Amino acid sequence: MSVDVLPRPPASAAATPLASDATNLSALVAAVTADFLRQPETTRLWLDGSHCDRAAELIGLGLVHGLAPHPDSGELLPWIDRRGFHEWPGSALTQPRGPFPYLPTEAGHPLRPRQPVGDVYRRYDPAAEGLFSLRVIDKTADLDLFHFWMNQGRVAFFWELAKPKEELAEYLAKLEADPHAYGLIGCIDGEPSAYFEAYWGMEDRLGPHYDAHPYDHGWHALIGNTAHLGRVRTLAWFRTITHYLFLEDPRTERVVGEPRASHVKMLRYAADCAFDKVKEFDFPHKRAALMVCQRRRFFAEVAL
Repeated sequence: MSVDVLPRPPASAAATPLASDATNLSALVAAVTADFLRQPETTRLWLDGSHCDRAAELIGLGLVHGLAPHPDSGELLPWIDRRGFHEWPGSALTQPRGPFPYLPTEAGHPLRPRQPVGDVYRRYDPAAEGLFSLRVIDKTADLDLFHFWMNQGRVAFFWELAKPKEELAEYLAKLEADPHAYGLIGCIDGEPSAYFEAYWGMEDRLGPHYDAHPYDHGWHALIGNTAHLGRVRTLAWFRTITHYLFLEDPRTERVVGEPRASHVKMLRYAADCAFDKVKEFDFPHKRAALMVCQRRRFFAEVAL
């Protein structure tokens, strides 16, 4: 594999090369993550000379983006771009799966991979000062929590799932069998906080209402833990779920949503996370706003 040599990077790059005795990829990723967190204004990091022998391997994995002369020493060192790092699946996915083959179906959308299982995402959010994680909902173990959250009045108004536990068990069983959507429990520092449903836009009820692309991802959300309400954590959850869906498939160029057009606070949160309001339209049960987040804009504007 050839290794790119780039011109001298700008002064916004970290001046001290990252030294690490990491002998495995996960330890190196942890060290890079920590360094970016310690230096929020840094756009690029260098690895020290001990990593030069691994440069081709690390570039092939997508972690390292090339070789560049260090601004102080002029030494040719492996470098990592902040935006590229956050767009790399290994930065936050706990079990990166790689893209599923493109296999068209008669329905017009690609065949979808199986739902993930277990823990899928983990990232420390510096603005919210917490470890935000996602795991696929367990229809049995999480039923009591799901029932409690759905039967809160403020949640029921939007989700319309204030139902007995038996009916919600059926709901989760159907969701588990659905190849086009799945549920996620979001935790902050290990404490259950929120529920999300991730879906593919083309097959969702939203699909007929816009020019859906094959790998558009979307999400529905609720914050069930009342101790986690508020702007700071809500915005962190917007960043987290949107980031997760962009990482889950690198072909996803857009993340979409359809909140109530009258839900002003939700629309403001979305705008703060690089979503554009494209239009309003009608579902049978609500007037909705089509919200679209472009991959390029998200990673350029949203601080992770």
